[in-house]
Amino acid sequence: MEDILRPIYQERASSASTLGILLVEKKNIVTDITDSFDYVLIVITNKEEPELNIKHYSYQDKKAALYVVGMKQVQEWLLLGSNRRLIEWLHNGKIIYDRNENISQLKKEIMDFPFQGRKLKKGLEFAKLIRRYTDGKVFFDSEHYMDAYNNIIHSLHHLARLAVIESGFYPEVTVWDQVKHIEPQIYKLYEELITSEEGLDKRLELLFLASEFLIYSRTETGTQHLMDILSSREEPWTINELVNEKELKYYSVDLAPLIEYMIEKDLIEEVLIETKGNEIYHRLYKIK
Repeated sequence: MEDILRPIYQERASSASTLGILLVEKKNIVTDITDSFDYVLIVITNKEEPELNIKHYSYQDKKAALYVVGMKQVQEWLLLGSNRRLIEWLHNGKIIYDRNENISQLKKEIMDFPFQGRKLKKGLEFAKLIRRYTDGKVFFDSEHYMDAYNNIIHSLHHLARLAVIESGFYPEVTVWDQVKHIEPQIYKLYEELITSEEGLDKRLELLFLASEFLIYSRTETGTQHLMDILSSREEPWTINELVNEKELKYYSVDLAPLIEYMIEKDLIEEVLIETKGNEIYHRLYKIK
C-alpha cells in the first residue's frame, strides 16, 4: 500500500509549507501505535494548522491514516507530553521527506532530551503528581476508597513518568515497561496496588505511606523549575503573576496545589500584604 500512498505524500511534499513527512508501518511493531491502521502518515508543516487535521484511507483490505500538524503544535506536545503517540511515531517512523532536516532534528531532540526541557517536564509531572496525591488523600480520609484509588493510580503514573524523565528519557506509551527497568520500586508499588488480595482500604493505607517517601525524595528536582522562576526576582509574586508567567502557564490548575505543598515543606513562604478590608491580606509568595 505504500506505493498507493505515494501520490498522497508526494503532493504534500511539493507544498512549500511542508517541513517533513514520516511513515509508520504497523508490521513488526509490538504496540499498536498505529491504532489498528496498516500505515500512518504524519505531515508536519510550518502553518498554524488546527490542532490536528486527519484523513482516513482504504485500499482493498488495507487502511491508512494521514495526520497533518503544525510544527508549533508538535513542539508543544513534546514539551508537555500531551500526545504520547507522537513520541512513538518519531521513534518508529521512517522519514520519507525532510526539508532542512527538520524531522531529523526532532528525532535528535527526543534522543538528547535537552536539560531545560527536562526541568520543565519534571515540574509539570511533579505538579500533577501532587494534585492527584492530595486529592486521593482527602478521599481516603473521607473513606471514599474508590475515588481515592482512582487518584492514587494517576499519581503513581505521574511518579513513573517523573522517574523516566529524571533518567533522561521521554516517557512512552509503555511507561510501566520503562519504569520496571528504571525504578523497580515504583513498579512494585503499582503492582501491589492492583494485584494485592488485601482489602482496598488497607492497600491504599500502605500505598499512601510508601508514596509519601518517594514523593518527598523527588521534591528537590520536581520543584526546581518553579523555584528558579520564583528566585528570578527579589519581590514576592502574586498568584496572578505566577499563573500568567510564560512557562508557568503550562501548570494550569496544578500550580496552586504545588505552591501549597511547597509552603508545607518550607521551600517557599507566604508574604501577607494589607488590603483595605479589615484584617484581610493579599497573599504573595517568595523563596524561603
